[in-house]
Order: sequence, then C-alpha cells, then structure tokens
Amino acid sequence: MAVVTYVFFGHVLADDAPVVKAADVVNPVNTAWTLVAAFLVFGMQVGFTMLEAGFCRSRETVNVLVECVVDTCLCGILFYAVGFAFMFSHGNGFIGYHWFFLQNAPETYETTGVAFLAVWIFQFAFADTCSTITSGAMIGRTGFVGDLLYSICVTGFIYPVIGHWAWGPDGWLANMGSAGNMFPSLGMPFHDFAGSTVVHTIGGFIALAGAIVLGPRLGRKFKRDGGAPMLPHDLTIAVSGGLILWFGWYGFNPGSTLSAMDFVGIGRVATNTTLAACAAGLSSIIYGYFMTKKWDAGYTTNGFLAGLVAITCPCYWVSPTGAVLLGAIAGVLVILGIDLLEWLRIDDPIGAVPVHGFCGIWGTLSLGLFACGKYGATGPISPDNSAPLKGLFYGGGTQVLVAQIVGSAAITLATFAVAMVVMLLVNATGTLRLPAEAELYGMDLHEHGISAYPEYVLSSLGAPGGMAKDTVLPAPSSATSRPAVSHSS
Repeated sequence: MAVVTYVFFGHVLADDAPVVKAADVVNPVNTAWTLVAAFLVFGMQVGFTMLEAGFCRSRETVNVLVECVVDTCLCGILFYAVGFAFMFSHGNGFIGYHWFFLQNAPETYETTGVAFLAVWIFQFAFADTCSTITSGAMIGRTGFVGDLLYSICVTGFIYPVIGHWAWGPDGWLANMGSAGNMFPSLGMPFHDFAGSTVVHTIGGFIALAGAIVLGPRLGRKFKRDGGAPMLPHDLTIAVSGGLILWFGWYGFNPGSTLSAMDFVGIGRVATNTTLAACAAGLSSIIYGYFMTKKWDAGYTTNGFLAGLVAITCPCYWVSPTGAVLLGAIAGVLVILGIDLLEWLRIDDPIGAVPVHGFCGIWGTLSLGLFACGKYGATGPISPDNSAPLKGLFYGGGTQVLVAQIVGSAAITLATFAVAMVVMLLVNATGTLRLPAEAELYGMDLHEHGISAYPEYVLSSLGAPGGMAKDTVLPAPSSATSRPAVSHSS
C-alpha cells in the first residue's frame, strides 16, 4: 500500500497540498478549548444548586432549585442584550457601549483569535456564577419576585459595569499605572486572572448587602444570644455539590487562558487550583476541630471552596508552594469570616460572604505576596514572560501588592455601595422579604406550591418553624405583618 501510494499518488498529493497557516490551526484549537472550559463552568450551576439546596432547610429547597434555574435563564438573556456589551466591548474606562444584542460583533474577540461567540458563552457562565453566589446568603426569606428584580440589576448592570473596570479592553483598572491612565506612578495595572475579585468578591458583597437588608430568617438565634446556626437538611447533597464545583473550577481557572497553546500555563493553573483547594480543606477542618472538637463536614466543604476562590486570581503567577500557603490561609479565614457574621448577627445560610467575598479579597491581595517572578501573560500562541509579576515574598517589593489593594478596594466598595442601594429599593417595593406568615408556612409551599419531599411525613422534630405537632397550617393570607414572637427552626 505504501509503495502504490507513493508511486501513483505521491506526486499529486505533494503538488496540490495547501499551505497551512498558523491561525488555521491555532484559532480553532483555542476556540474548542474555550468552549470546553465554558461547559465546565456552566456545569458549576449543578454544584451551586446542590450546595445551596443541601445547606438550606428542607422547606425552602424547591425555592433554591427554581431560583437557580430561573436566574440562569435570566442571566443568559441579559448578558446577550446588554451585559457582555457593558463588560467586554470598547467604550471608556468605566463602561463599554458596543455589541448590544451581540450586533456588529467581529468574528473573533480582540487579539485572542477565539471565536467571538465562544468567548460570549464562556463569559456568560462566569456572569451566571456571580448571580448564583448572590442568592446563597439570601436563602429562606427572599420573595421570588424580589429575587427576579435584584437579579436583573446584578447580571444586567452591577456585575458587567464594575467588571469592565478590570476586564474590559479599556477598563481603568486594567490600564492603571501607565501614562495617560489612572495612577501612572504605580507603574502596574490591577490583575485578576480568573475572577477572585471580578466574580467572587462582587458576588460576595452583593450577597452581604442582601443579607443585611433582608435581616435574619425567623427563628434564627445567633451564638451571642445563646443560639446556633440552623442546621442543613442534607449534607450529602451539599458536600457533593461542593465537589462538583471543584470539578467545574478546572474550566474556570485553566480556561481563562483562552488558549490551549499555552499548555505549560494550563498545567500550572490546574495544579495550583488543586493544591490550594486541598490545603484549604485540610486547614479548615483542623482549625474547626480545635474550635469545636468535631470534624465538621460544613467547615471542610466551605474550606476547599475558599481555597478555590482565593487561588482564582493568582493561579497563573504563583508557584505550587505559594498555592498551598495561600490556600491554607483561606481555609482558616473562611471560618473566621463565618464567626464574624455570626457575631454581627448577619444570617448567611451557606457562607457565601466569607467564602466568596472575604476569600476573594484575600486571593486578590495574595498575588502581591506570592507572585513568584517567573510568569507574565498568557497568549494565543505561547506565553509572554518578558515582564513577569513578582510579589513581596519573592523580592518584588510592594508594587504588585499596592495595585491589587487599589483594585480590590475600588471594586469591593463600589459593589457594596451600589448593591445596598439596589436592595433597599427592591425592599421598598415590598417584594424582597417574604411576609412572616409565608415564611412560617414554608416558602416552598407558599411560592411554588409543592414540597421537595412530598412523600415524607414531617415529624414534630422536622416540622417548619411555627408548625405544631400533628397540625397542618392553612395557606397564609395576604397579611404581611410579622409576628412579634420568635419561632424556632
């Protein structure tokens, strides 16, 4: 066969062989890599749904399921209409104003060579993540209409506009430190490789604003008042959801290269992501044991999630050792954050604020400490390490750290301020907080007409708050007043 092919066909194939250009191979490969990563990130919605459903009470499980699905659908339409345009198109340092409804868009996005719509899919999955983070701290007492109203503001405006500052092609933080831009004396822009700040801190501090405006769930008694957190109804679902999130993070972080050709960078990012999560999971359960003398499943789950959040910003620029160290710190920080919210009497059922908000800040700042001075920027063909980032612990001084502080502070404060205004406005419509009668009756039955577990008979131990033994509550009336007495979970 080889001889016949060579004698009779070899010259024909050689004469007619087309010239293959690099872009003919690189752009499709990078586009396929970006799409695979996007699908992994979108799969995180399964993890978020399971995590939130497991950590909440049984009587609000259906609400979590519906809210996560509808938020995803809403996010897709809003990100198609205005969100991507605000965040990733050209405009000014504060907002983009092209490509609304994906009109007049180029075939490929900027200099990445990746198909424009593949980048849209990837970034839609990120936006959906931010929106889902927000809902975690507001479980159990948020009306569905109020959820829709604030979600429109989060996905359509808050996340993309503030995100443009760091990730937009002309965002003021992305171009900070250079001539003609903000703070030229810094000589360093803000860096956030995969979104410790842009996705997680924004989502975490919107969640904090929502939890503050809503107030705690009825019957939630805090430790300083002699109480304790309300127990999750299904740790099996919650921990499994956390592990699915960990798996999806392999799209979140390595996929942010938008380049399969930077294979060394992808391997490093994936390894750093793994090590930070492992270190955080261990440090959280060990620290929790010293506090409670119990090996707590919730602590270690939120611990490895905290490590994943923290490594999301610096994953490209730190060494494996740096990933272990910053992850271990995140595992302790998340427990300290949970205790802080408990002391402040802020009800966050799944720990969204400590995991995403506080550890997002830590991860962003850790770049200024742990950047090892070897890696610069990813690229469509190969990495560019001509200007590597070097943190304080590697002899780089405070230049990177200061830039990270400026960027993190600007985004955190702006997000929290705008989110408080949005939550207060939605609350003023009377749709944000459920009426007390509806909350006591059970929001699954009130809002959605069904329980997640209709085949089970509720005992007096597992009954929703306010339900007496062997008593079935009637559907609530339209009254919106909250009873003066407190009810146990």
